[in-house]
Amino acid sequence: MNLTFRAETQNLVADTIIVNATVHTMDPARPTAEAIAILGNRIVGVGSTKEIKKLAGSKTRTIDAKKQLVIPGFNDAHTHFLSGGFQLASVDLRNADTPQEFASRIRTYATGLPKNRWITGGDWDHERWPGAKLPTKELIDGFTVDRPVFVNRLDYHMALANSAALKLAGVTRQTLDPPGGVIVRDNNGEPTGVLKDAAMSFVWKVKPPDTFEEKKTAARAATHHAAKLGVTSIQDMSAGADVGVYQALLDAGELHTRIYAVAPLPAWEHLARTGVRAHFGSEMLRVGGLKGFSDGSLGSTTALFYEPYRDEPSTSGIATDEMYPEGVMLERVVEADRAGLQIMIHAIGDRANDLVLSIYEQVERENGTRDRRFRIEHAQHLRAQDIPRFARDRVIASMQPYHAIDDGRWAEKRIGKERAKTTYAFRSLLDAGATLAFGTDWTVAPLDPILTIYAAVTRRTLDGKNSKGWVPEQRISVEETVRAYTLGSAYAEFQENVKGSITPGKLADLVILSRDIFKIDPKEIEKVKVELTMVDGRVVYEQDASKPSS
Repeated sequence: MNLTFRAETQNLVADTIIVNATVHTMDPARPTAEAIAILGNRIVGVGSTKEIKKLAGSKTRTIDAKKQLVIPGFNDAHTHFLSGGFQLASVDLRNADTPQEFASRIRTYATGLPKNRWITGGDWDHERWPGAKLPTKELIDGFTVDRPVFVNRLDYHMALANSAALKLAGVTRQTLDPPGGVIVRDNNGEPTGVLKDAAMSFVWKVKPPDTFEEKKTAARAATHHAAKLGVTSIQDMSAGADVGVYQALLDAGELHTRIYAVAPLPAWEHLARTGVRAHFGSEMLRVGGLKGFSDGSLGSTTALFYEPYRDEPSTSGIATDEMYPEGVMLERVVEADRAGLQIMIHAIGDRANDLVLSIYEQVERENGTRDRRFRIEHAQHLRAQDIPRFARDRVIASMQPYHAIDDGRWAEKRIGKERAKTTYAFRSLLDAGATLAFGTDWTVAPLDPILTIYAAVTRRTLDGKNSKGWVPEQRISVEETVRAYTLGSAYAEFQENVKGSITPGKLADLVILSRDIFKIDPKEIEKVKVELTMVDGRVVYEQDASKPSS
């Protein structure tokens, strides 16, 4: 008998069984199966349909997968979950293809809104526009005189403010650029409305805070959206002080997503004083991680490189305000690590990645060796000599493959073909022995894991100009991608022993897909749909709720 049981439950009657399936477990002890048995919130049996059916009782729910693919639930290692929930109800500028369309969408969205109601969100991408020029406040001032507007670029490293928002923020031609930020100005020195990185704080400081109920509504929208996409766990890089929002949903039985709520690195002392250490909490909601920023983004020309940008040779990017004064980032990481907290630092450019790797190396020398699981968030543009350091230093590369097929449309005009060879270097990192944890950076990219898999496996850019893949030597297999999206992401949050594979004893977080992504032409992967999502042993989404089951 090939049935794999949880040892102490061999005489069980399952609550739910999934049969007649193509199960890809991600468990090397048993890579494939036909059926799964679930009791409570745990997987208790994996085997053939015949074997698993023997565990059914009169009250057992049977789900016939009809030969469809069953895999572990996706774990998004890098999201901005609450922001994503707000964005679902905000103005959508992501696919606006011209400045005129950008302005028209804001005008339409503003119609009917109460006076003085802020317009935020947006996720615009000026690289889609002819000439790729940045927007200016003049595009929208004429029809937004009665309200502040502050709409962000999709990477959240710059945003456009209208004149009303700039006035509230006190930003004028006399305002100096803050450390780690840039006020974009016209030829006369006047602010255009675009604020980069730390300069955005001028406006955020004067925006009225969202209420707790507004945040709950956004979180509810986000968790329902995740369920539809097969995302069963997320790691929220900007949870900050909003953990209570998630707790309120959890207490009400409305949280359908496991959350690792990450706080900002500068707040490490507050978290350390509580005595909390990395990954503290329940299986549904945990804290103990800290997120820092070393640089900006490629799209905003604020990612920090050793060489200047090709299309803006006056700059090599900027280090963020968290890197000022010199040495403060190292000091924070040393002390936060000493307190037992997990550190995750955003690094995009090659110099930023080198600096963060060096900080991690120095911290380990000072604090000693332990299982700390340092992470670099994004790890997008690397020098070849720095790739082996991820494995050597046991630094997790927390990456978002969709960025490769999005940024790949225009990245070479920023950094050139040579530097692009080690851009989004999935293959090189895996070959060097590094651990990858995949996610999306939602709302910077869509939360849909299917698009992430498609991106990592094909690297076909969104403009259709790289049919064989942009930097194709960095492609990886479906198996490697799903592993990074399940076990890799679980490892990145210290949870590989409880989720990430379909293994008896682990949490019953599962996804049924409409097609077998391990067998179909990779170009077809983007068309695959989620049929069913299960979290904690409960079905939280079903594409066709009327399909037969017993």
